[in-house]
Amino acid sequence: MMQIARSSNRLLLHESGHFYEIVGAEDTLGFGVGSVLGQLESLQRGDEVMDIGELQSPFPRPSQIFAVGLNYKNHAAEMNLPLPVTPMVFGKFASCIADPNSDVVIPGETTDWEAELVIVIGESGRNISSANALSHVAGYMVGQDVSERTVQMASTPAQFSMGKSFQNFAPMGPWFTSASEVANPNDLLIQCSLNGVLMQDESTEDMAFHVPEIIAFISSVCEVRTGDLIFTGSPAGVGQGQNPKRFLRDGDVLTTSIEKLGTITNTFRGSN
Repeated sequence: MMQIARSSNRLLLHESGHFYEIVGAEDTLGFGVGSVLGQLESLQRGDEVMDIGELQSPFPRPSQIFAVGLNYKNHAAEMNLPLPVTPMVFGKFASCIADPNSDVVIPGETTDWEAELVIVIGESGRNISSANALSHVAGYMVGQDVSERTVQMASTPAQFSMGKSFQNFAPMGPWFTSASEVANPNDLLIQCSLNGVLMQDESTEDMAFHVPEIIAFISSVCEVRTGDLIFTGSPAGVGQGQNPKRFLRDGDVLTTSIEKLGTITNTFRGSN
């Protein structure tokens, strides 16, 4: 399985819990895995690295981060909202990117979790057809689209991008998994647990707009570029959908997993 992690600003191959140097791989410009997306097939495993330290975000400097709202049927139902007619796209600003297991400071009383499959674009393009969209995908990651709901919904129209871009509101990883290892991105189990209690437990098949449709829609307006990231929406089970609502508190531990892609764990801290 081709999985690439990042630690101490170096790229490492991950295989079954072990990490190895990548022969000839350099990240002199600080783009992380984005530095090697065009040469995945030629990467060679080097010596095993025994002490890797903390894992870092595989993509610290993408040119664009897109995100899709209300993209799971059961999630739209729990929010009592109709499914969008076309993908509801917003942006998360790059300054909110976080390492996969980083702590997150809670900026308000309505901070929420959203487990998400993250697409990594491998080949740039515009007006990509749904039929050809997967050929533009380099791979996938686990992501959390952390959201401060009060800020998100404070204005008319809503301020999605602002409410979802506080510091460390986009932890992702724990590594990049190449698309060749994921036969169908819309047949993956996605789960999120809060303090050990399972909150989200859904297949990515429940997406209203599947991965090829998302790429086709975004590329009909914007050029998608190599290394761009797309958060694809969150399944049912978010805090705002609970009765009563349950938002993140100081000391909460959130564990997010996607089948074949790995797990990230984030601890939430109060702002004081």
